[in-house]
Amino acid sequence: MPAQKSQEIRLKSRPAGMPGPENFELAETTVPAPGAGEVQVRNIFMSVDPYMRGRMVDRKSYTPPFRIGEALSGGAIGQVVEAGPGAPFAVGDYVSNFNGWREWFVSKGGDLEKINPSLAPVQAFLGTFGMPGLTAYAGLLRVGALKEGERVFVSAAAGAVGTVVCQIAKNKGCYVVGSAGSDDKCDWLRTEARVDATINYKTCGNLMEAVGKAFPQGIDVYFENVGGAHLEAALAHMRPHGRIAVCGMIEQYNATELPPGPRTMIAVVPNRLRIEGFIVSDHGDLMGDFLRDMSAWAKEGRLKWHETIYEGIARAPEAFMGLFKGANFGKMLVRLAPDRVV
Repeated sequence: MPAQKSQEIRLKSRPAGMPGPENFELAETTVPAPGAGEVQVRNIFMSVDPYMRGRMVDRKSYTPPFRIGEALSGGAIGQVVEAGPGAPFAVGDYVSNFNGWREWFVSKGGDLEKINPSLAPVQAFLGTFGMPGLTAYAGLLRVGALKEGERVFVSAAAGAVGTVVCQIAKNKGCYVVGSAGSDDKCDWLRTEARVDATINYKTCGNLMEAVGKAFPQGIDVYFENVGGAHLEAALAHMRPHGRIAVCGMIEQYNATELPPGPRTMIAVVPNRLRIEGFIVSDHGDLMGDFLRDMSAWAKEGRLKWHETIYEGIARAPEAFMGLFKGANFGKMLVRLAPDRVV
């Protein structure tokens, strides 16, 4: 097969505050045919995730920053289109990779992982059966140390991580309340994710009062995705020895200066609360248990998911920016090719 034309999204400039179209550029490259021990992959779906905003800042963190003028990277699902002699994968294999934000690439295979499309639609391995799902599983069960029958509050409950957190907690016999930003999202959480109650934080009026009404007996575990007013309200209603698993604080990702801390932080002391941030890559040892449990729950009808899909790599920046405006319902994805390319 001759060299392949491919499009990719590059970081043109570092955003200050909310990212805009001017911070990205669409470029065309040529991807060579695979050599010995290599495969050529065409990405089918790519993921956009809130953590990517931190990589657009030139600072030291748990993952290196994106470089100006280079293609961004992120989770993707592709299919092997051509394999060189001695390649570790066969033509037609579906593979997860971290070469998102581009249509085609060549790899020696060390950065690829074969996925089983019989378990779920391939794009689910970027969401419920992928990094967001494992984030929910590890954050709730290990970091949050969830116990059967506890009271759980989830912010950004209609997002890729939050939808899974809610359903794991329900599968563990817990009372669950989810916060989301639209009536449609709240309806789905109640009817499909089976949560006990929802809070539309955009229309509830006083969030502090709404959380208190939803939790008359207090909160055992708060799964934090938002920060700000949500964290203040959760802290004020935690039960003694409650746990807060801090996955993210998307409300602050585009802040140009540090916001004030939660006014209710004093609750940590009398209630002996534990607050722990975590990174999903520290919990890869749970992958086997995660896939076993998630597959079983899905087969039993106790695990559902929702996706928001943008079409074409040119819309990847738009999809990414939409994360910070509540445009995603469940996992935000970009489709780069038909579901099967060979």
